[in-house]
Amino acid sequence: QVQLVESGGGLVQAGDSLRISCAASGRTVSTYGMGWFRQAPGKERESVAGINWSGGGTLYADSVKGRFTISRDNRKNTVYLQMNSLKPEDTAVYYCASGRTTYRPSATISPREYAYWGQGTQVTVSS
Repeated sequence: QVQLVESGGGLVQAGDSLRISCAASGRTVSTYGMGWFRQAPGKERESVAGINWSGGGTLYADSVKGRFTISRDNRKNTVYLQMNSLKPEDTAVYYCASGRTTYRPSATISPREYAYWGQGTQVTVSS
């Protein structure tokens, strides 16, 4: 049974930084790409960032490029999302996901490339 558990969300002010984490169990995620997605109330799910299996490739949505950084620690089976210069429009539930394909060379932020999803962590940015 694959489990992805997000943590680190919370309430911050605009301009602040926050790092959220996703710990995986039941699967050695070191051979799979990982991604972060978010969903705000009343809106569709949005892709945020993706990282390939080795950590050597990353991809970001235009809305977060230059502010967010995705990284991974394969020894800890964990992926991170460092979020800087947060804006109220970043408020959402953030979900991590684990890819379908082993050793996929490039990062992707296409939801259909992900097989397993976490339950999400709330990030709220006040103005």
